[in-house]
Amino acid sequence: MDPDLIFVIGLVLGVFSIPSILSALSDGHAPRVAAVTIIASAVMIFWAVSNNPGGYEFNEIPDVFVQVVARYLT
Repeated sequence: MDPDLIFVIGLVLGVFSIPSILSALSDGHAPRVAAVTIIASAVMIFWAVSNNPGGYEFNEIPDVFVQVVARYLT
């Protein structure tokens, strides 16, 4: 498996679950699905960081994202 792809998917899932959490909290509901999504996102990011030699630095995250998108959309 490609750790860069798993890392990007984990980031996207994490970012997209934030509005779901805020919506559930503002409606007075428990954010169950959003919490599961955040946990899945965290596991994916942790797996990708642990399987990538050297891990990821904060400043190389945009480059990784663009490389993965370019690799799988072209």
